[in-house]
This record gives sequence, structure tokens and C-alpha cells, in this order.
Amino acid sequence: MGKGKLAKFADMATYENVFQYPFSVVEHVPFDMKGHWHEQYFHNDHPIVLELGCGKGEYTVELAKLYPDMNFIGVDIKGARMWTGATQALKEGLKNVAFLRTSIEIIDRFFAEDEVQEIWLTFSDPQMKNPRKRLTSTYFMERYRRFLVDGGIIHLKTDSNFLFTYTSYMVEKNRLPLLFRTEDLYGTGNGETRTTSQLSALNSQLEKILTIQTYYESMWIARGLNIRYMKFRLPRTGELTEPDVEIELDDYRSYHRSKRSSKETAK
Repeated sequence: MGKGKLAKFADMATYENVFQYPFSVVEHVPFDMKGHWHEQYFHNDHPIVLELGCGKGEYTVELAKLYPDMNFIGVDIKGARMWTGATQALKEGLKNVAFLRTSIEIIDRFFAEDEVQEIWLTFSDPQMKNPRKRLTSTYFMERYRRFLVDGGIIHLKTDSNFLFTYTSYMVEKNRLPLLFRTEDLYGTGNGETRTTSQLSALNSQLEKILTIQTYYESMWIARGLNIRYMKFRLPRTGELTEPDVEIELDDYRSYHRSKRSSKETAK
């Protein structure tokens, strides 16, 4: 039997690698470590990478293992899930991992300008009905700009064709530098065969991340869903505009669930 939510929250209240600042708290309590993550927590000057919407934190932990010379912070509002990754990181003595429990809508309150080098968005909710809630929307890109280095990298890994298509249009519309894009990361779905140039584009970083596969990702692959991935740079300057295009909705919500809406497309 799994550990209960109350017990998990009690654990995390004592964890040195977890910082809990839900909206109701941060409104009244300033986050003193903003701009000081390197010296006050990590005690090094290695690049800081965020995973936004980290869920159980398994991806954050595995990235930290692959890249010991980088610092990783998993961010999510659901603490009971985050407990899994936070506990694993402590047990394995990973000093380059931290977790922040807060709403991503206020993520810019926790990091200062130029404090973060990269952002990972792994299997984010596509938010097909509400563009402002999509973590790849220009609404969120403007927030990321406040703490991401100029030209910092954003990674998107998703099973959602809707979110992937929307993000592709957003990148194209705003002429953001696209570094890599594939609709079949593992090259096993829908008969996709990579060309020589595509294979050469799978640099050492991508070859490493192919070794990380979350629990739900494995289920989606077994179900026959392609895993899509792209990475692009976010310059600090320039006006960002939302793409005005209709996109076919995903025909499912998640494992064993039907589609979310009776509509066929959304913007």
C-alpha cells in the first residue's frame, strides 16, 4: 500500500531539497533565495535547469543523474506526487536536485534574471480549451523571459499532437530559433524512418535523454502513441504573438480516458 498524502506532506516538510510556496504563501512571504540558488542551495555555479510540471519528479531525478555538472529543479503544485522524486533524490544523495512546490503561473517570483539556462516541459497538459494555460503559450514565454538567459533553451517532450502542433506554430510565428524537432523521438511509430541528417542531429544530449522513459511514457508508447520532441531558443527581446490557427484536438485525454471535448478543433 502506498504512503498516504498526509504522510508524504509531513515528510516533505522536513526535506532539505523541497521548497513549498503555494500561491497563498508566496503572496505574503517573499522568496529570499530568488537570485541566490547557486550560493545558498547548490553551492556551485553550474547551469540551472527547470522541469515545469514535474509530476512525480522522476524525469528531474534522471536528468540530474545524467548531468552531474548541471543543477535541476522540478516544479509542480501537487506535492504528493513530488514526494516520489524528492525522496529518491535524498536516498541517492543527489546534491544537484531540488523541488519547488508552487503554481507555474507565478514561477517568475522564484528566479532572478539570467538565473536559469534551460526549461524542460515534459508531458504537460495540452490545455486544448485555454491557450493561456498552455506552458508553451506566449503568455508563459513572457514569464520565462524574466529569468531565462537570453537565448535559453526550452525543451518540449509530449505525446500530445495538439500541444506539439500548437507549439510548432508558436515557434514559427515568432521566428524562434528551432534547434531540433521530431514527431517520433524513438523512431518506432507510424513507420517513420530518420534520414542521415536527422540521425546526425541526434546529438549526445538527445542520445542520453532517449534513455529516460517515465512510467506513463512507457504506457503511451505501448499504446502506439508517438513521443514528440522539440527544442528551441527563447530570445529575450521581440514581441511575441499567439498563432491564429485551428488545430485538431487529441482524440484522448490520458490512459483509458476519452477525448475532452465534443469539438473537433481548437486554437
